[in-house]
Amino acid sequence: MFKLVRLIAILLSVGAFFTPLKAQTGAQATPTWPSQPLRLVVGFPAGTSPDLTARAFAEPLAKALGQPVLVENKVGAAGNIAADFVAKATDNHTIGLMINGNMTIAKLLNPKLPYDPLTELAPISLIGVSPLVLCAPASAAGASAEEFLAAARAGGNRWNYGTPGIGTVGHLGMELLKAKTGMAAVHVPYPGYPQVTTAMIGGDLQLSLLPPALANAQIKAGKLRAVGITAGARSALVPDLPSLAEAGVKDFNLEIWNAVAAPQSLPKAAAARLSALVAEISRSPEMRQKLFQQGWQVVGSSAEELAARVRLDTAQLGNIITTQGIKVE
Repeated sequence: MFKLVRLIAILLSVGAFFTPLKAQTGAQATPTWPSQPLRLVVGFPAGTSPDLTARAFAEPLAKALGQPVLVENKVGAAGNIAADFVAKATDNHTIGLMINGNMTIAKLLNPKLPYDPLTELAPISLIGVSPLVLCAPASAAGASAEEFLAAARAGGNRWNYGTPGIGTVGHLGMELLKAKTGMAAVHVPYPGYPQVTTAMIGGDLQLSLLPPALANAQIKAGKLRAVGITAGARSALVPDLPSLAEAGVKDFNLEIWNAVAAPQSLPKAAAARLSALVAEISRSPEMRQKLFQQGWQVVGSSAEELAARVRLDTAQLGNIITTQGIKVE
């Protein structure tokens, strides 16, 4: 009897030893995210700024995640086709490289848009920001930004400003600037920034908001004049240019930016890991230099910080969209 009891005790102790070991082995065998290649979707053609940024991130992100990161271009509707694709993805392995319009005011501009950026996209990380440069022909009136803005107000609707199209940041930014300064310049949309620049050099336009890289080239050539930048303070991208805030334009802080977003369905743990990695890669010296050369001042934010920026920009530009009745369909 004693031997039987002892044998039972030994068997129970062996079972107690192997049960947690088996459970531990099972836990280790559970697939971790990502379990397959990650798809990084871009809404613009190869060679554009969003595409170049996505491809710069693909290799270091793949190395950090242990899975390939494949850049896929889904072009159209100012990036909104790609944004909709990301928003609707359910495979937990699709993310997007987007510009601010795709994540903020897209639905306000076009109520028929098939996705809602505020409810269907999960902010991951704000990568970089850039101000726009308020430019004018080299012969523009006024020796200072204040004098130029006074001349623009006096010009009323006889002055024209150009943009790459209705609903672009350049368009909404100019309408916001008009509301802040009392200008009444008339909007003239063009196919793109090159056409805007040519028209301004030729005297058909009196002002426009241009990306720094494009503006700098024309300013250095003496063909355009920089009035000021749209950020709330000076930018490292154009350190010699004053902000419009310095010229007395209050509460005016407008930047273009790019960011990584995911579907809201992406598991929270995966989103948190991705956010930390994108922010870390963004702030690395190599990536910081690469993005600066592309025209971006690196941020590398948390998901919460990007969400706050989305809310802020949506409110600021949404007010202009509503008051001016701006629609893109």
